[in-house]
Amino acid sequence: MQRFTDENIREFEIRHNEILRRIAPECTVLLKKNGDFPLNGPCKVALYGNGARETIKGGTGSGDVNVRHFVTVEEGLENAGFEVTSKSWMDQYAACKAGETVRFYQKIREEAERDKKSVLAAALGKTPDEPEYDLPVDADADVCIYVLARNSGEGSDRQMKKGDFLLTDIEVRDIIQCADKYDKFMLVLNVGGPLDISPVKDEVDNILLLGQLGTVTGEVLADIVLGKANPSGKLTATWAKAEDYTVIMDYDLNDTCYKEGIYVGYRNFDAGEAKPVFPFGYGLSYSEFNTEIINSDLTDSIVTVSVRITNTGKYPGKKAVILYYSAPQGKLSKPAREIGTYAKSGELNPGESEEIVLKLPLENMASYDEGKHAWILEKGDYLITIDETKACAVRLDDETRVSSANCLNISTGFEDRKEHTDPASVNGIPLFTVNADSLTDIGHFDRSRIAYPERKEIDLSSFTDEELIRTCIGRYDPNSGTSIIGNAGNVVAGAAAESADFLSDKGFGKLVLADGPAGLRLATSYILNEKGAFGNEFASAENIVQFLDEPLKSALQAKIDTMKKISESAQKYYQFTTAIPIGTALAQSFNPEVAEVCGDIVGEEMGIYGVNVWLAPALNIQRSPLCGRNFEYYSEDPVVSGLTAAAIVRGVQKHDKCAVTIKHFACNNQEYNRFGSNSIISERTLREIYLKGFEICIKQSAPKCIMSSYNLLNGTHTANHYDLLTTVLRDEWGFDGVVMTDWGTTDDGFNMGIHGPSDSALCIMAGNDWIMPGNNKNYVRITEALEKGELNREDLEKCAGRILALSKEIA
Repeated sequence: MQRFTDENIREFEIRHNEILRRIAPECTVLLKKNGDFPLNGPCKVALYGNGARETIKGGTGSGDVNVRHFVTVEEGLENAGFEVTSKSWMDQYAACKAGETVRFYQKIREEAERDKKSVLAAALGKTPDEPEYDLPVDADADVCIYVLARNSGEGSDRQMKKGDFLLTDIEVRDIIQCADKYDKFMLVLNVGGPLDISPVKDEVDNILLLGQLGTVTGEVLADIVLGKANPSGKLTATWAKAEDYTVIMDYDLNDTCYKEGIYVGYRNFDAGEAKPVFPFGYGLSYSEFNTEIINSDLTDSIVTVSVRITNTGKYPGKKAVILYYSAPQGKLSKPAREIGTYAKSGELNPGESEEIVLKLPLENMASYDEGKHAWILEKGDYLITIDETKACAVRLDDETRVSSANCLNISTGFEDRKEHTDPASVNGIPLFTVNADSLTDIGHFDRSRIAYPERKEIDLSSFTDEELIRTCIGRYDPNSGTSIIGNAGNVVAGAAAESADFLSDKGFGKLVLADGPAGLRLATSYILNEKGAFGNEFASAENIVQFLDEPLKSALQAKIDTMKKISESAQKYYQFTTAIPIGTALAQSFNPEVAEVCGDIVGEEMGIYGVNVWLAPALNIQRSPLCGRNFEYYSEDPVVSGLTAAAIVRGVQKHDKCAVTIKHFACNNQEYNRFGSNSIISERTLREIYLKGFEICIKQSAPKCIMSSYNLLNGTHTANHYDLLTTVLRDEWGFDGVVMTDWGTTDDGFNMGIHGPSDSALCIMAGNDWIMPGNNKNYVRITEALEKGELNREDLEKCAGRILALSKEIA
C-alpha cells in the first residue's frame, strides 16, 4: 500500500468534497418558505444559535470521521462573501458553553463513582446540556439565520427534555425574537433526526432541515441560501410533538416489548388522531412542480405508473415522488398505506418536464401470515397512489401465497396492536383484475436480485483446531485483554480490526476493517516502526484517559508517552478521509444515485489507504425518535432503508477488493443498555418491519459481510441466534458472506445487564463466523466447547471457511 508523506492526497480530498457539495443539497429538506429565500447575493448576516460556529458534521461514536477540516456554517457563509455581524454573540455563547461542558464532565464523573461504573462507559454517547444565558440578538444585518443543532451518538439515547428533543426556553425566545426583528429570517436545523419544533413552527416563515452533511455542511448551506442549490429532499421520519409519539422505547426495563407491531412511524400516525408537525415524505422546494399521472399498467404481475413532472416555478430543481400502496383489510390488520417504491427527476429548469416510471411487483405488497408461515396477498383491492394522488388499483379475486418461510417458533406473550381502516375507493381510476391462481410462487423481493458469485471451497484439512479457532476470533494479542476501542492491528492506523496474523503463512492476505458509516474512520496521521503503523493523534487519546479507571488508565497513558517519544523523530504519514452526509440525510434525498455516489467515494478511499472491509452501512429502523444512533440509520420505513443501503453497497463494492458490512442485524433500536436489552417482537413485525430492509439490501446488492447486533432477540443474543443468522439470513435469503459480531458482545467485562454476554461458542454454532475484536476468553471458551463435544469441527470449518473465502476474494 502507498504511504502518503505530505499533502499529495489533497487532490482527491478536493475532488470528493466538490462531488459532495454538488449532491448534498438533495439531502436537505425545505420545511417552510415564504419567498424571501434564496437571496440575490451575499450581504450582512446576523448568525445565531448553537450550531452557527459549533456546527455538527455528524454524530458521535465509532461513526465519527476524522477529517482534515470541515466547513462550519459561519465559515461557509463567510467564504461565500457574507459579512457575519454577530461575532460578539457567538464569542459569548462559546464561553457559556465551555463552562457548561466543564460542569457536565464533572457530573459524569460523580455519577460513575456513585453507580460504580467506568467513567468512559458513563460518558459514552452523552453530550453537555445547553447552557443558560441571556445574550441580546441585536446585530445589525440584512438577513438573519439561526442554526439550531443537536448531537447524539452510540451508547446513549436521546431524551424528551429541553435541550434535546425539546427546545429550551432560551432557544424558543431567541428564535421568535429573531423572526420578529429581522425582515428576512431562516431557521436552520443542524440535527440528525426529529425534534419538537412546534413552539416556533408557526412563528417562523422559513425553515430548512440542513441535517449533518459531513465535510461540506457549511458550504452547502451557503449555496442554498444564495440559490446556487435547491433543497429537494423529503422527510424519512415523522416529525411530531413530543406528547404525540405513542411508540416510545421502554428505557427502564431489560425486556422491550414491541407491542405496537407493524404500526411504526407514519403507519402509527396514519392510524391515530394525532397530526404530525411535519409528516413522513414531506418536503418543499424553492420552485413549484406539477405531478401528472399519465399512464398506469399491469403486466407480468408488475404495476407500472408513468408520471410527468413539470417545473412550474421560477428556479431549477428536482422533484421526488413516492409510490404508496394500500392493501385490503382481511384477516391481517393492514396500515393505511405503505411505501412501494420511489423515484426522482433530474434537475428541471422552469417550464421543463420529465417523465419517470415507477414499477412495483405485486408480491412486494404481500403481508406475513404467522399461522401459514408465508407471505400472502389477501383478496381485495390494492390501491396505488403517487404521493397523495390515486393512480390505479389492482383487484385480486382470491388469496394467494407469494412465498413460504421457515417457522421461527416465536411466542411474545402479548398481542400486537391491530387497526382497521376503511376500504379505499377505487372509483374513477384504472382497475386491473387479477386471478390469484396466476400468481402462485412468484417469489418475494427476488425480481431485482443480484446473485452471489460461485465460491470455491477452501481446503481446511491442513488447519489445526487451534488455527480454525484463531481464524474466527480475529487478530488479538494473547498476552493482553480486549482493546477498549477494538483490536486495531498494525497495517492501517486507526482501523477497527484485522484478520489473524498467522494466516499470511498459509497464503491468505490480510483483511483490514475500518469503521463507518458516515465515511471511513481512520487516524489522520501515524508513524511507522518495526511493529507497524500507529496513530499519531495524542489529543484524542489523552481525552479518553481522563475517563478510564485503573489499570487501563495507566496502561494507556504509558502507551501515549512511549508513542510521543517515538514520534519526535519519526516520519509522519497522513490518511485524511471524507465525511459524507449521515445516513438519515442520504435517505432524505430519495435518490439512490446520491447514496451510490457516496459509496463510491468511500470505496475509492478504502483502496487508497488499504482497507478491505468497511463496517457500514447501518440500516436499522428508526422505531423511536429517541434512539441515540438514529442519525446513522436511514428511516422509519424498511423500503427506504433497504433501497438506500443497497445503493451504498453498490457504490463501495464496485471497487476491487472492497467489501461492506451491513449492520446491526437486527432490532438494534435503542442504545440504553445496548449490550443487554432484549427486543421481544412478533414474527410478523420482525419480518415486515425490522428484517425487510436487510432482505432488500441483500437481494439487490449482495453485501459481502453483515454484523449482528448487541441486543437480544426474543431472549437470545443475536450473535447466538441460529434462526436469525442461518434459518433466515442464509437459508431463506441466500446470504453467502461473512457474519461478524459487534465489538465486545462476548466480553463480560462490559455492562451486560441481567442477560449477560453472548457466548462465543454459540456464535460459531449459530453461524456467526467472526468474533470481534477477539480475546483469550473467546479462545478458551471455544476450545473447551470443542473438547466437550458441545461444538464440532464442522461448524468451525464453515465459519473459518467463509472468512478465508472473503480473504481470497478481496485481500
